[in-house]
Amino acid sequence: MFKNANTSGPGLALTKAHKLSFAGAAAVGTVALAFSLVPAQAQTSPPTGTVSAAPVAFSQDSAKNVKASVADQVTDAKKKAADAAAKKRVADAAKKVADERAKKAAASRAAQRAKLKAAAVKSYSNNLDGWIREALDIMKKHKIPGTYHGLHKNIMRESSGNPRAINNWDINAQNGVPSIGLLQVIKPTFDAYHVAGTAWSQYDPVANLTAAANYAADRYGSIDNVNSAY
Repeated sequence: MFKNANTSGPGLALTKAHKLSFAGAAAVGTVALAFSLVPAQAQTSPPTGTVSAAPVAFSQDSAKNVKASVADQVTDAKKKAADAAAKKRVADAAKKVADERAKKAAASRAAQRAKLKAAAVKSYSNNLDGWIREALDIMKKHKIPGTYHGLHKNIMRESSGNPRAINNWDINAQNGVPSIGLLQVIKPTFDAYHVAGTAWSQYDPVANLTAAANYAADRYGSIDNVNSAY
């Protein structure tokens, strides 16, 4: 360089306008470079903070909805349980009333049956007529033939209607087995032809009549066929 060279000439000196131009260009270049370095997806995707906020808000709302739904279900379940309990109480009360009515009705029927049974029990007078009639009913039950007349005529001939009558003089008496009772039955005959349900005594009027009628039916066909000592 020449010692005396003038460096401030127009050709070498930068004007203020030139400096501004260079500065502007540099700034524009820097901005362009910055944009070119940003990833493509960063230009279209929302900021990270915004993306994460939406799911958090959704989860909170869902939790509230689930909680409300569970509460509603619990309330419904309690209501159904209360309704079922109320229905059961009503049903139990109705059953109790029905059972009590059934028990009362059964007791009433039992009482009526007892009355009917008591009324159905036939009573007989404690005399010859009553003894014959009772004997005839027992004979009918055991299918032993005989009539009132057949019994009565033989009673009058044998004992005159005395249930305590006893024969102490005939052959049976001599053999130690005297004839006893209304139809003068000896002990072996009475025992062999005794009718179930009657007393085990030759002196009992009904037992004596039924045993004698049973024996006569076996030997003669019926007490009605007996017209003399038998």
